[in-house]
Amino acid sequence: MARIVLDNVGVEFPVYSPRSRSLRAALATQLGGTLGGLLTRSENLVTVRALHELSLTLEEGERLALIGANGAGKTTLLRVLAGVYPPVHGSVRIEGKVAAFTDITLGMDLEDSGWDNIIYRCVFLGMDFGQARALAPEIAAFTELGDYLDVPVRTYSQGMLLRLAFAVATAIHPDILVMDEMIAVGDARFAERAGARVDELFDRSKILVMASHNPAILKRYCRNALWLDHGRVRALGPMADVLDQYEASLRAQPQG
Repeated sequence: MARIVLDNVGVEFPVYSPRSRSLRAALATQLGGTLGGLLTRSENLVTVRALHELSLTLEEGERLALIGANGAGKTTLLRVLAGVYPPVHGSVRIEGKVAAFTDITLGMDLEDSGWDNIIYRCVFLGMDFGQARALAPEIAAFTELGDYLDVPVRTYSQGMLLRLAFAVATAIHPDILVMDEMIAVGDARFAERAGARVDELFDRSKILVMASHNPAILKRYCRNALWLDHGRVRALGPMADVLDQYEASLRAQPQG
């Protein structure tokens, strides 16, 4: 059984203004005051609300697209679902194992070998060491990195590092899959294999939540869409309807 329930979820981030790092701020700190009240906490610290009172229920079988401009809150929501960002208010209840394709290199150690990273990354994703070691040969074969797996990954190119991370991330069997844009890895031949592997992963997942700026990808994989605007829900419903509303809003914006 897989299920996601978000109730009145809010996420906020403290952002310090440049004034708080100025010479005047440093001097005020040293003197133990605010130089006659010129600097205040409110001047130094701004709270950015990334998500506002978001409520959402996703049942097994859901394929949900997240759409919106940069800064709309899509990645923040995905990271809430992945357990990376705790809400400052509201509640998140998730039933089922979650795999997140938001930071696929998270947990990798650049000083360790490719083999070591396969093992420890698998454990990071929820396997025990026995399961990780049993799965390692299949993951290694998919990477096509050969002898490079014996050397530290700091010697890898960015493409090789992504291959390794991708192979590990797609070897697991999650109930819930969250993805921030499709991942492009390797040359055309490897990319074709990677695409087929992603399709299999999507088919196995009981719930899929995906963010992308590519409407064709969203239409291919998702049935419904959630339009976010500055952390608030603007629309939720069938993919085509919500995408039409979003694209109409873009056309209505003043140009230049």
